[in-house]
Amino acid sequence: MSGTTIALALVLGFGAGVLSGLFGVGGGILFVPTLALVVGLSQLDAQATSLAAMIPVVVFGAWQQHRAGNVRWRAGITVGLASILGVVGGAALATSLDEELLRDLFAGFLLVVAVQLVWSARRR
Repeated sequence: MSGTTIALALVLGFGAGVLSGLFGVGGGILFVPTLALVVGLSQLDAQATSLAAMIPVVVFGAWQQHRAGNVRWRAGITVGLASILGVVGGAALATSLDEELLRDLFAGFLLVVAVQLVWSARRR
């Protein structure tokens, strides 16, 4: 991986974090298309990379919230363990799908999120 690609990934990650914070959507909504279109990853690799990029953020966020006394460990561990089942199933499904179908499904998901954002903005 070249220095330019690493610098670009850092800028995109920061930008996706800022935009997702402003719009209240997950960073993957912005990060996955960027990894696929700009960095050149396949759809599957872009989605997997986006998920892996969340790990340090989750660890840091949980640590900060624990320090503030806001973590309910029993509920968090229950949700985390249940999520493992979803991850295993989702990964198996994603790897079994054709690359183009996976891309189309993600595009449909982006449209649903866009409609939801517009709908909630109009209701305010």
